[in-house]
Amino acid sequence: MLDQARAYATFARQVLRHVRGREYDLVFVTSGRLMTSVLGAWIARRRHIPYYLDIRDIFVDTIKDVLPRHWAVVLKPFFSVLERFAVTTATQVNLISRGFAEYFKNRYPNKEFTYITNGIDDEFMSEKALPVPQREDGRVEVVYAGNFGEGQGLHAIMPALAKRMRRQVVFKIVGDGGRRQALLDALAKEGVDNVEVLPPISRDRLVEVYRTADVLFLHLNDYDAFEKVLPSKIFEYGAMGKPIWAGVAGYAARFVDEELDNAEVFPPCDVEAAEQAFARLSLKPTPRTAFVAKFGRARLAQQMADAVLALAGRQP
Repeated sequence: MLDQARAYATFARQVLRHVRGREYDLVFVTSGRLMTSVLGAWIARRRHIPYYLDIRDIFVDTIKDVLPRHWAVVLKPFFSVLERFAVTTATQVNLISRGFAEYFKNRYPNKEFTYITNGIDDEFMSEKALPVPQREDGRVEVVYAGNFGEGQGLHAIMPALAKRMRRQVVFKIVGDGGRRQALLDALAKEGVDNVEVLPPISRDRLVEVYRTADVLFLHLNDYDAFEKVLPSKIFEYGAMGKPIWAGVAGYAARFVDEELDNAEVFPPCDVEAAEQAFARLSLKPTPRTAFVAKFGRARLAQQMADAVLALAGRQP
């Protein structure tokens, strides 16, 4: 956390230096980090200009899960004040997940919110769901691609799940993150031999990995705060037309159930429930034309662009 604070201090100094002496119509911040939104609010207030804030995470809500308890108790009131400064300064606030609505409406009842979600990038928009030749050993290839952090909790589910399903499934896990070593250690401890861990790859290669997978896997750790989030990975997975096996709860689970065909959810970190969810999947391609049309990145970006231009006093 100290390293992140130093990095942010450097970033903030550079931003303030860059904007000094320049005129702007509006400040726009898309923020997965609270302090970025605070910086945007500071600049907007000093310049007396509109501020559009796009919120992608609730740091004040997650702090209890990602920091030791004694630090969370000390720091939460401080960060709550900063969050209030950012949100109340914003002229318009967009929430990336409707799961955030209750939290923000309770804290800021006089604020209006919009809900423009993540979307599907162009690389995944034109993909066709194709059947995959059966492996010689008859097992199903399951792919996860993304971060190996505390939030994803792969180290908490993958070793036991892979071991339990070693006769049915082989896992291909692509990515990196702060809990990578914990994952590797846990796999080694369990003697798991049906998990291949690969480093991050380019978007083009990632699409090919998705295309040759039988099932796409998603998981969030078993923390209360993650019941509000909507992982961006859901959108690219959905566009690929492959069966989706998702260990998520709360709003993300409801979204998957409502928006995605041939997708099964299970409670995070629950190995037995995960096995049962897998058994409910149809191991066939599932085109999701309506989903792709609804959540294409270009369409959603145009909605946000129109809102930003209107806020700046310009005709969209």
